[in-house]
Amino acid sequence: MGLSSPIRDFLVYARQLEEKGIKVLKLNIGDPNKFDFETPKHIREALCRAVEECDNGYADAEGLAELRRAIIEKEREKNHIDLDIGDVVITTGVTEAIQAVVAASIEPGDELLLPGPGYPTYSEYVSFFDGVPVPYKKDESNEWQPDLEDMRKKITKKTKGIVVINPNNPTGAVYSQKTLKAIADLAGEYGLFLITDEIYDLMTFDGTHHSPSTLAPDVPVIIFNGFSKVNLLPGWRLGYIAFRDAGGQLEEIKSGVMRQLRVRLSANHPCQIAMLQALKGPKDYMAETNRKLRERAIFAYKRFNEIEGLSTTKPRGAFYIFPKIESNKWKSDRDFILDVLLNAHILFAPGSGFCRTYGIGHFRSVFLPSIDILSEAFDRLEDFLRSR
Repeated sequence: MGLSSPIRDFLVYARQLEEKGIKVLKLNIGDPNKFDFETPKHIREALCRAVEECDNGYADAEGLAELRRAIIEKEREKNHIDLDIGDVVITTGVTEAIQAVVAASIEPGDELLLPGPGYPTYSEYVSFFDGVPVPYKKDESNEWQPDLEDMRKKITKKTKGIVVINPNNPTGAVYSQKTLKAIADLAGEYGLFLITDEIYDLMTFDGTHHSPSTLAPDVPVIIFNGFSKVNLLPGWRLGYIAFRDAGGQLEEIKSGVMRQLRVRLSANHPCQIAMLQALKGPKDYMAETNRKLRERAIFAYKRFNEIEGLSTTKPRGAFYIFPKIESNKWKSDRDFILDVLLNAHILFAPGSGFCRTYGIGHFRSVFLPSIDILSEAFDRLEDFLRSR
């Protein structure tokens, strides 16, 4: 198949170390629940009630109507867009959303513009369905903001759409309203659809998030979002697709997505019921989550830049940071990752896995652990680099 995951590919080596009794500090995967973040109690209790009260059978293929209506209300309040219930479908995480939309929209040879670096699932699925992933440059010297001129240069007759991930995985960048408006206008100029991945939308450190769906009402926009990150329940595997399509340009893609969802039957039924509490219940835990992430982002930014041989830009959202390997002692970022893992016992994700053009020579780290654990990791890393 040729599919791979830079986030999980090195786990086999980490497990071999752990089998020998070695403690590995895993900073490779964006799972808050592996650290000191917990699924809110009222949402867990809602799931327990749902299991007891619902029939535990399949849900509708497109998802529970009540949950979809709650998502419509959320999108109206946050992004100021009006959706019909037929515009929203529930998926098994955003990963299934990516797979379904790419399968429904990409024919062999079609191109999709992707952020470089960006979440690798997009490029993997575009290639899997015989399309061509085309990375557009994000400018590291400008806090990893998209390079709009580079994006324009890469639009061809085969380009179908543009993907925006904001806040960005793997860099932690958050895009300005001006930048997103320019991207939306570019899509409109060339008759392209936009995919906007907003899974980290409520995890920005200044509390500000803009969506392209708000900024260009005539451009067809496919919104990916879900509950894994903001609501701290990644293992529940629930996401959604929202089609904002005033001109009806996305009908064929929407139809293709629905055919796939009917084949796979349904997303988790009790979890969908519980998600109503995530949308309608208390959200005070989000402020505490963001306070901890902001504190850890500042600490990680400071410590990485203090280590000789590394440099990094400051993350503005999500829980990722994307340092540059300044030293030339390693042939590749993958060699660096493996050397650090085997000798310093810290697991990162190689930057080339997030883009073979613009991610090379970097690595992704999460800053989800407590300051104490991060301190131990940075001390190990600094000692290791000094010894090389």
